[in-house]
Amino acid sequence: MTDAAPTREDPLAATLSEGLGGPLGERAGRHPWWTPVRVLLALAAVVVALGMLQKAPCYSDTWSDSDARFSQMCYSDLPYLYTGRALAERAWPYSGDESLRERYPEVMEYPVGISYWAWGTALVAQGLTEGLGGLPDLAERRAADPGSLFGDAEVQREIRAFVIVNALGFAVLTLLAVWLLARTHARRPWDALWFAVSPALLLTGLVNWDLLAVVLVAGALWAWATGRPLLTGVLIGVGTATKLYPLFLLGAVLVICLRGRRWRELGVVWLGAGVAWLLTNLPAVLTGYEQWRVFWSFNSERGADLGSLWLVAAQAGDLDIDPSTINTASLAFFAAWCAGVFVLGMLAPETPRLAQLGFLLVAGFLLVNKVYSPQYVLWLLPLAVLARPRLRDQLVWQAGEVFYFAAVWWYLGGLLDAGGGGDAGFYWVAIVLRVGAELYLVALVARDVWRPQHDPVRRPLPPPPPTDVPPGAPAPVHESPVSR
Repeated sequence: MTDAAPTREDPLAATLSEGLGGPLGERAGRHPWWTPVRVLLALAAVVVALGMLQKAPCYSDTWSDSDARFSQMCYSDLPYLYTGRALAERAWPYSGDESLRERYPEVMEYPVGISYWAWGTALVAQGLTEGLGGLPDLAERRAADPGSLFGDAEVQREIRAFVIVNALGFAVLTLLAVWLLARTHARRPWDALWFAVSPALLLTGLVNWDLLAVVLVAGALWAWATGRPLLTGVLIGVGTATKLYPLFLLGAVLVICLRGRRWRELGVVWLGAGVAWLLTNLPAVLTGYEQWRVFWSFNSERGADLGSLWLVAAQAGDLDIDPSTINTASLAFFAAWCAGVFVLGMLAPETPRLAQLGFLLVAGFLLVNKVYSPQYVLWLLPLAVLARPRLRDQLVWQAGEVFYFAAVWWYLGGLLDAGGGGDAGFYWVAIVLRVGAELYLVALVARDVWRPQHDPVRRPLPPPPPTDVPPGAPAPVHESPVSR
């Protein structure tokens, strides 16, 4: 039994391999050390390193050049939130201290998992900057205007260290995600290749802290495929406490368990997720309930924002769409989308895979959401590469994401403004093309669910090129097992 090889079962990969010796043959030997997983980890390490290099133009001046961060597309939220959310003063994100909140009225607007990580890496960065001298004295900072801290020379050294510490942490998480994805399907480690070499991963990995949730989703996919329902639930719960979207995997688990009448597993996953979410949020709730609530109020009060179709409608139609209207309409659209995915999953000829249903649900949320930041592509990445592991389809989808990535920064930098002023219609085009590329992949995954014979993971592996086969002998059949 051989592993599925992209050059053997993926038509585009096979064609592109002709210049490198052609598709993998039956007599191809295995390297004693370079296993598929190690190759994938090495490729991912190169991509992560290139991602760090891509941010070098901004790192060199500590993100102080407001033009370069957009023209060079090296923007990151990390350096600005280091000073803007009191991390430079080592303030606990959920502190209700009146003097602190007077100086820093804006608190971390993310779920608790990200806040914990940001606070911890800020402490590490300050310790590394000070060396054996310990942590810096905060008296001067607390006496200064918070808005002036970003330009302070000592704080800028810490900002660079903060970005480095986070980048190294993200690198470890990325390698872990690749390892988990490569082991999700027992004989399909190469499906993780499209994650490991993803241009979207390279460009967006350092924009924000989204990779924290990505590795938890990858872990949940692996845990479910290997028969660990409790761990699946725990990882989904912690993931939801880090970014909201892993919650939607519970809907995918619901469909799978309903079809198979797997009531015990359904209960274990949902209970594990609920308990894990509560325990992860507990420190924040106990130390600063009002600050903990900011994530929920911030998102409800937000209007049409970058990357969303709502923004295109508001700007192109010159409309002033109230946030409450967007909230209601988005919820209605997403509820209808979830109902459609549920019906599709329940009526499909075979039980869909977790990655397929999870991808469809998360994609629906992003398509109707009122903000679609460039790094949100990472939410879909581990689900997409397992749902539809085909090079052509990954290239089409990620090409749309890369195009949007360039357009959004140039739009923010004023580089796409029309000659006579006004809104940049080119940015609207980029949003629509990005959505179109995503819908292309959504359509393929939905077709694979409805017609399982099109699913690359369910399809039997093609036999290797015949060698020394006696005339009339039947060709061997290479089955491709499907994960749970």
